[in-house]
Amino acid sequence: MRTLCASTLIGEVFVIGFAGLVAMQLSDLSAATIWTVSGIAMLLCVLLCGMLTRPGGIQLGWALQIALIASGLVVPTMFFLGAVFTALWWASVHFGRKIDEAKARWAAQAEAAADPA
Repeated sequence: MRTLCASTLIGEVFVIGFAGLVAMQLSDLSAATIWTVSGIAMLLCVLLCGMLTRPGGIQLGWALQIALIASGLVVPTMFFLGAVFTALWWASVHFGRKIDEAKARWAAQAEAAADPA
């Protein structure tokens, strides 16, 4: 799960950075405000990659997805991109858990086959 979720978060770093560039052209907000918010969101994405296996990591990822959709209030295209990345986040969590369960089963089967006693 960690690999899939981290890949989604790294993709979001780039999308947030490009959205910041677009927001500078489309909004009346100052560049400092835009880059402070964008920078914090990008940093959170990167830090969250390392926090995924800790308690609350996945929930914090969901909060980030909601914030990404809400950024559509400044850059309207982000409503769509936020929804796409939310779907990717769901898929990463859902299928990542299934992969982790399958790996655990395979490891248990391999251990049982190696230890006949």
